[in-house]
Amino acid sequence: MRLINRTPGPVLATFLALLPFVLVLVAYVIGSEIRLAENPADKLLPALSSIADTAERLFTQPDKRTGRILLWHDTAISLQRLGIGVAISASIGLGAGLLIGLFPHVRAGLAGFIAVVSMVPPLALLPILFITFGLGELSKVVLIVIGITPFLIRDLSQRVIEIPREQIVKAETLGAGSGVIALRVALPQVLPRLIQAVRLSLGPAWLFLIAAEAIASDLGLGYRIFLVRRYLAMDVILTYVIWITFLAFVIDFLLKKLSKRAFPWMEEGL
Repeated sequence: MRLINRTPGPVLATFLALLPFVLVLVAYVIGSEIRLAENPADKLLPALSSIADTAERLFTQPDKRTGRILLWHDTAISLQRLGIGVAISASIGLGAGLLIGLFPHVRAGLAGFIAVVSMVPPLALLPILFITFGLGELSKVVLIVIGITPFLIRDLSQRVIEIPREQIVKAETLGAGSGVIALRVALPQVLPRLIQAVRLSLGPAWLFLIAAEAIASDLGLGYRIFLVRRYLAMDVILTYVIWITFLAFVIDFLLKKLSKRAFPWMEEGL
């Protein structure tokens, strides 16, 4: 039997899924031991035990000046910014995607514009956003919106365009107007894709958030990472990076479960 037709069993699939993580961990441990053997004061690749001790301190010990556990406070601030930005982007993307996908006149007027806007590097607009919206919360949320909304619009509008024409013709035959077709025919089919598109956009959304917090903020996960970089505190930086990765994984997992529960007829997808 050809390899392309073979499917790994549960045990092998679990092993293959864990193998890349184990290899990366082993490579890090080896690199850390080599550097620490040459220079015990080396800060670039701290030992895993050092990272674990730092993580315990960051998660449990309050800051002496504010009395707050900074990691938890930074997490709450960053998740709030991320949630607001992604929610606004998803709402705009869904509405614009339906309009562009269903109405040819709207598609003729906006599709090209959205395509061009999606090519603009969002981080290049960061100074303009800070000048226009200030250094507060608004500029950070706007960067996330500008960064991922064009992708959502293009993805969702294409999904609407791919809806079989026969379904729309049948709805029109039964007397449905444009609004009813949008709500009763297109919307149920595009909502599962919306969740998938949001999952795919979470990586860029985190990137824009961390960049904005690093440049102009006094709170948040990105701010804390760039604050301690001047001290070469790699144990703190790696703890924050691992924590951000874990948060992104949890959010993606929850969205995947939401899609599976709300739309069980859809394939698993990504």
